[in-house]
Amino acid sequence: MICRRLAVVVSLALLAFPLAHAQSTLPEPVARLLAANQLPDDALSVLVLRGDSVVLAHRAQRPMQAASTIKLVTTLVALETLGPTFRGRTELRTNAPLENGVLKGDLVLRGGADTDLTDDVLENMLRALRNQGIRQIDGRLVLDRQLFNPARSDVGAPPFDEAPEAYYNVIPDALLVNKNMLQLDLRATDKRLQINSQPALDNVTITSDMTLVNADCNAWEAGAKSGWKLPQVERQGSDQGDGDGKIRVTLHGAFPKNCARMYSINVLDREDYVDRLFRLRWRQLGGSLRGATVEGAMPLDARLLAEHASRALPDIIRDTNKPSDNALARTLFLSLGSLEADPAIGSHALPPTGEPTTVRADRAIRTWLRAHAIDDSGAVFENGSGLSRLERISALQLGSVLQAGLTSQWAPEFLSSMPIVGIDGTMRRRLRDSPAAGHARMKTGTLHGVVAVAGYVNDAAGRPCVVVAMLNDERAGDGRGRAVLDALVDWVARSPEPVANGVASPVPASAAALSPQLR
Repeated sequence: MICRRLAVVVSLALLAFPLAHAQSTLPEPVARLLAANQLPDDALSVLVLRGDSVVLAHRAQRPMQAASTIKLVTTLVALETLGPTFRGRTELRTNAPLENGVLKGDLVLRGGADTDLTDDVLENMLRALRNQGIRQIDGRLVLDRQLFNPARSDVGAPPFDEAPEAYYNVIPDALLVNKNMLQLDLRATDKRLQINSQPALDNVTITSDMTLVNADCNAWEAGAKSGWKLPQVERQGSDQGDGDGKIRVTLHGAFPKNCARMYSINVLDREDYVDRLFRLRWRQLGGSLRGATVEGAMPLDARLLAEHASRALPDIIRDTNKPSDNALARTLFLSLGSLEADPAIGSHALPPTGEPTTVRADRAIRTWLRAHAIDDSGAVFENGSGLSRLERISALQLGSVLQAGLTSQWAPEFLSSMPIVGIDGTMRRRLRDSPAAGHARMKTGTLHGVVAVAGYVNDAAGRPCVVVAMLNDERAGDGRGRAVLDALVDWVARSPEPVANGVASPVPASAAALSPQLR
């Protein structure tokens, strides 16, 4: 409680501080790069804090597109709201009797926002059914995604950009197996392209009309610039959820000769994906399923047959923030609107309502912000990942969240989730020659026309500073905006004694105690 009260005091001090009195002139290296790249300084929002001192504030109160730096809000609120022992869950349940190895009714596969639900996990759960003597399921396979409302927000959703098949664009649901991805192994000679996919789903074939071209294999990445085009999916035959209908995926575009690459695609409807994977693994274990696969809800009297729990929340947020995983961030955001911590089992569902889960998640984040005396005016939370043209937050708001992160009970878990400059995650290749390398922990964000960084940087005296910068301009791409933000981080790391309004304020005891976490 002492840490929580200190966080509130710090946030109140920031909001009360007259930002106009803080340094607003951009550091020379930052201003020089802005001018060199023809980027206007009013497209940049910056806040640098040390303790309760505002070192630099440049348009810090203006809501901006923050791209993936908004994941810091989602993950910290998840840690503090759901707790570090929180785990998503997947269950196999039924209310049907078992007679001589035959389950006389439906089997329910119930999703619980389990971010670790993979092919291997599903196979182990099915093996548990066989170990209980079940060899035949006479009813249907019911896929229960009811934890989130709507259960399938991916259906009918317009594509965010020109690569809807890419993993970063996956829209999660409560029962997402393998993130719905097909992993392609593409291997070309100078005359032939061989394609293999994992998992090898029932009645799903991968074909190609890709043209082999003379191009650099090492430079190939799926995307318009490489000649890759959106794959085409065709269904043939049955559409009754029985696994019998054939699905053909055709790859289009170009691929380098004498090249081998792996690429994962999200092109199958997720009911098809789970249906075919389930039937394949169940058959391999000697089981049979007679009924169709349908979407539905678990009966209230269903008993538990098998279950799986994801890794604990600190592991999940590390996998969210370091590589900037949108699907994980969106799942955590939805979990904030549908789940709450339970010391006994890790999580349980909130009472159902007709409200969209995103509305409840938005309210959970705003409740946390207000509890920390952070004004949420102008902030917009759409999906919690930053893969959005609607989401907005100001540098002051995000900086206040990061200040609260320093005094959080779960500060070590939060800090360890962030990329280390020059070492790992999305910062592994940046600022390697800066004193920030190996010390600063910075979350990055990138969209078309948006670049951002937010996190913690030790100054030259070893004192932790909160740094937030967001640049919104159509000319920010191709490394221009990133160079500006890197110059800011380097400037903070080289500054011998950051001050606010000519006066250096003492670092709060809690932040000073955590400073080794930043070194």
